[in-house]
Amino acid sequence: MYAKRLLSCIAAALLAAPTFVCAQQTIYKWVDKDGKTVFSDSPPPKDATSTSQRTVSSGAPSASSLPYATQMAMERNPVTFYTSTDCGSFCDRGRTLLSQRGIPYSERNATTDPGAGAALEKVAGSLIVPVLVIGGSTIKGFDESQWTSALDGAGYPRTALPNQVNPRATPPAPPKPAPKPAEPEAAPAEPAPEPK
Repeated sequence: MYAKRLLSCIAAALLAAPTFVCAQQTIYKWVDKDGKTVFSDSPPPKDATSTSQRTVSSGAPSASSLPYATQMAMERNPVTFYTSTDCGSFCDRGRTLLSQRGIPYSERNATTDPGAGAALEKVAGSLIVPVLVIGGSTIKGFDESQWTSALDGAGYPRTALPNQVNPRATPPAPPKPAPKPAEPEAAPAEPAPEPK
C-alpha cells in the first residue's frame, strides 16, 4: 500500500515537472532584411539586425530572495540614501544599519552625480548629507533611533534573514574622473633674425 502511494506521488511529480520547466520561454526580437520587426520563439537568422532576447514567464509570481514583508515595504516605501564622497562615518553607519536590516536601497552620491545633487536639494532643501528618504518621508542626518523608527513605520523588518544577500538595490555611481586642466597655449615662436 505504501509503495503504491509512493510510486503514485513520484509519477505525479514527474508529470508536473515539464510544466514548471515550460513556464518560462525565450522570445527573440529582430529586424529582418526588409526592415520588418519580427518576434519569435526561434533565434534570429544571421543577417538580422537589432536583435534582442527576453525570457518571459507564465505570469506566475517570480520567486524572490527577499522576505515578503520587505518586498511589500519596498513597493510602498522605497528607500533612497543620499551620500557624498566626503560623508565619512555617518554614511558608513547608515549603510551598515540598512544592510544589517536587509533593506534594499538606492544610494545616490550628490557630489559625483549632478542629478542626485538636484534631487537631494529638492527633497531636503540643502546638500547636507546623509539624508534618508523612505517613501515620502525625509530624514536629515544620521540618528540611528530616528532611522530605525522610520523604517519600522514603513514596514521593513528589523533584521535580515540568515544568509540573505546584501539587498542594496542600486549601487552608487562610480566617481567621475576630474577634468584635466586645459594646457596653456604656447606663444608663437619669434622669427629667426635675417643674416646681414
